[in-house]
Amino acid sequence: MPSLFKKIFKTGIVTEPLGPEEVEVVELVKQIDAKSKRLLRRALAIREVDAGSCNGCEIEITALTSPVYDLERFGIHFVASPRHADMLLVTGPVTRNMEVPLRKTYEATPDPKLVVAVGDCAQTCGVFKGSYAVIGSVDKVVPVDVFVPGCPPEPANILRGILAALDRLRKK
Repeated sequence: MPSLFKKIFKTGIVTEPLGPEEVEVVELVKQIDAKSKRLLRRALAIREVDAGSCNGCEIEITALTSPVYDLERFGIHFVASPRHADMLLVTGPVTRNMEVPLRKTYEATPDPKLVVAVGDCAQTCGVFKGSYAVIGSVDKVVPVDVFVPGCPPEPANILRGILAALDRLRKK
């Protein structure tokens, strides 16, 4: 054990410093945390709903929980039940099979509720446009507060969308 500590002290810090983009992301997350605590009096709870996407946006949303972004350390939580959520992150165009579940999820979310539609498909249906299985964009089924463009959008842009939705909550 003592030899391990010697090696650790001898090696020193070997991680890379944060780059300018990571510093911006940390600032965005701090702003989201401060706004949610001011507006909601608690941490922000998010429920992610895949309404029929290709899972590209879900990968970017999952990246928000990785050690690089680590939303949990700033008090932003992904929850399993819409009854515990303040915000819905909806991805993909709404398929026929997901129209009713999305509407029920929205209705189960307590007021004041926010909806952020993530990705181009959530707004324009993207490559799924015209498919027999697609109802349309998210705003045809539930009211949307903010659209986050991109195919898929970068995690920093998703955070900007969340921050913009919190700004709309203040105005509601």
